[in-house]
Amino acid sequence: MNSHDLEKYALLIVKTGLNLQPQQTLVINAPLEGAPFTRLVAQAAYQAGARDVVINWRDELFSKIRFLHAPEEIFEEFPDWQKEFYLSYVRQGAAFLSISASDPELMQDVDPARMMKAQKAGNTALKEYRDRLMSNKNVWSVVSIPTSAWARKVFPDLQENEAMEKLWETIIMTVRVNTADPLKAWQEHQANLKGRIHYLNARAFKTLHYKNSIGTDLLIELPENHQWLGASDSTPEGIEFFPNMPTEEVFTLPLRNGVNGKAVSSRPLNYNGNLIDQFSLTFKDGKIVDFSAEKGYETLKNLIETDEGSHFLGEVALVPYDSPISTSKILFFNTLFDENASCHLAIGKAYPVCIKNSEAMSPEELAKSGVNDSLTHVDFMIGTRDLEISGETAAGEKIPVFRNGNFAF
Repeated sequence: MNSHDLEKYALLIVKTGLNLQPQQTLVINAPLEGAPFTRLVAQAAYQAGARDVVINWRDELFSKIRFLHAPEEIFEEFPDWQKEFYLSYVRQGAAFLSISASDPELMQDVDPARMMKAQKAGNTALKEYRDRLMSNKNVWSVVSIPTSAWARKVFPDLQENEAMEKLWETIIMTVRVNTADPLKAWQEHQANLKGRIHYLNARAFKTLHYKNSIGTDLLIELPENHQWLGASDSTPEGIEFFPNMPTEEVFTLPLRNGVNGKAVSSRPLNYNGNLIDQFSLTFKDGKIVDFSAEKGYETLKNLIETDEGSHFLGEVALVPYDSPISTSKILFFNTLFDENASCHLAIGKAYPVCIKNSEAMSPEELAKSGVNDSLTHVDFMIGTRDLEISGETAAGEKIPVFRNGNFAF
């Protein structure tokens, strides 16, 4: 990619994705392979007035070595210094950026139970950090850049350098950096998504009924006082930011015990370096009571069995089938992109901000309102060209929400 587009992308992340404030610290989680671009983001952050930029490098190849060879008990531990790293920065109001880019099948030879132990230990130790981000008390955003292994998986018929270039071009397109004024393009995109949100919130649906030809037949009850969100979010101080770039979704939460029926995946799920594909989940009174997977069954099983809350859903997200990412016809094997090409649900923790006035509610009050809690939150895709969704209001009026995979309004 030319340096001008990369600099525009880095500036977009800092100015729009994070809306970084003067004298604010930025913490970046980044893959080693993404070091050149990560430095561009750091430079843009300092130029925007950041107090400091702290980079937490990830080495997925070393992670695989560790998962294969370290003693079992290691994965039930989480270092105090790492816990203190995240808690100290989140408590001082830092902004957090994650650069999501990994080999979708790197960990296929690793015992999924080992990875789940490590994830559970980390999520337990960092619960305060995760809760603050999912409640929007800190600014945060997830973006992506190509890595060689990921690019080869997405474009297997191309040479490595061609695959990298193609993936860069695609990412630049999906985040609107290829426009004359990316910041303005995001303002216009935000306005369009807010229009969808206004429509959905005005109807205050009691239930959503999903059906398609691949087997999804799911009735989802929504809690009282739920609210649809999307595009930008805001901190309690009113700082707007975009949690995901790209983003094409509007989302809310289901009533914890109000999901019944079957959800069938429409795209593979890359989870912890393992692919879960051709899978389905069956729900009764909110809980996953049965599941199947043609690929990655043990990984899916470990995900569902993370804790009690991972047997329930935490998110309901609507994405039109004709979204720009979907019409690219590219399977990314990366949830940040694939979830923005398809309606999706999430296993695990709900975003408390999807309940009105949640900032004034205790954990017990949130639970009583039907907000699911868990150590995990994992999106999976169910949208198809023929997906139909009907909403029913408290007064019993049935209104089309999706027809033929797209919004009906």
